[in-house]
Amino acid sequence: MSDHHFELDKGVGPAGQAGWNLLAGEVPFPAAVLSESRIAHNLGWMRAFIETYRLHLAPHGKTTMAPRLFQRQIEAGAWGITVATSQQARVAAAHGVRRILIANQVVGDANIAAILDLLADPEQQVLCIVDSPDCVAMLGQACQARGVTLDVLIELAPEPDQPGYRTGVRDEAGLAKVLAALDQWQGSLRLAGVEFYEGVLPDEAQIRRFVRRAVAVTERLIGEGRFEGTPILSGAGSAWYDVVAEETAELAKTGRAQIVLRPGCYISHDDGLYRIAQEQILKRNPVAPTFGEALQPALRIWAVVQSLPDPARAVVAMGKRDVAFDAGMPRPATLFRKGRDEKPAAAPTHWEVTGMMDQHAYLTIAPGDDIAVGDIIAFDISHPCLTFDKWRKLLVVGDDYRCIEVIDTFF
Repeated sequence: MSDHHFELDKGVGPAGQAGWNLLAGEVPFPAAVLSESRIAHNLGWMRAFIETYRLHLAPHGKTTMAPRLFQRQIEAGAWGITVATSQQARVAAAHGVRRILIANQVVGDANIAAILDLLADPEQQVLCIVDSPDCVAMLGQACQARGVTLDVLIELAPEPDQPGYRTGVRDEAGLAKVLAALDQWQGSLRLAGVEFYEGVLPDEAQIRRFVRRAVAVTERLIGEGRFEGTPILSGAGSAWYDVVAEETAELAKTGRAQIVLRPGCYISHDDGLYRIAQEQILKRNPVAPTFGEALQPALRIWAVVQSLPDPARAVVAMGKRDVAFDAGMPRPATLFRKGRDEKPAAAPTHWEVTGMMDQHAYLTIAPGDDIAVGDIIAFDISHPCLTFDKWRKLLVVGDDYRCIEVIDTFF
């Protein structure tokens, strides 16, 4: 994993002083670069979507693990931040996130102790999920020993005849066992709601069926008086949040439950996996197309042409340690040559990354293409989660390619 870093004594920081110019040779490449205008657009777009459906947003922080971006999301109306591990929860809490949803079972003495430590702050809210009596007992014993109360959500999994596998309660018998276990730990564990993740299912019909089940279970538990206060129903990754919004909208309108969606990739979006998902959302959802331009890819990796070993190939100084490749290779987006160009122009559409090693990318070109050693290429990416986690510093730039801010990540 890379330890990319920059000297922080050049007047760049959260105050927004003018900093490095990407086009002037002032930034060592490769570099992970975020567009400020596109981030702002994406934050506004998702806020409009959530507010239209009267839902709440707890973006999944594992995507960026950048507390400064968490802050931007909360400033844009997010209800809280979702994480997956106790380590991620500690990072979020240490940087001022006051409502944290751990969309995962917390198991193991040290992991449980870490989240209970956070509850020493009376202003800190932490929620996690349970799906078995064993998990309930572990948390209950630890909370009882500490004299604290932890909010938990019951996780539902797809039913046995649905081809999607994940943690969670799969049938009514399993749900009954978890509810009975929670009854034994009243005062230590508080049932706060229901949670699910739909992304393991293969198609829209299966997902709608699953979400409807989650709504039905939540309504039934409300009717049985299982919750103290207004319960939470939480689901939705970055690909199917519109379907979850549609299927939970009626429950949200009644005010009987808070619907909390958890997409994490919208703030950066991408030009691969989630671009395709967004295109499908715009086709099937009646609300999404009404907010103007859709989500925009805000994260690019900038790198330099290192070698031209033959007429049909360039080697770029960017590799597997710099950018995701699990959901498609990075795509050349813009090309810039210092001393010739005033600003980057679109890269030729036939250029293609056909392979990568740790620190090198093989770029297929055509003989005679205008490309030179030292040229700067900005690459669009697919799957932001596995690009963000390769960087310790992210550069946020304005439309003039000057650095506005350096953002730290905590992977």
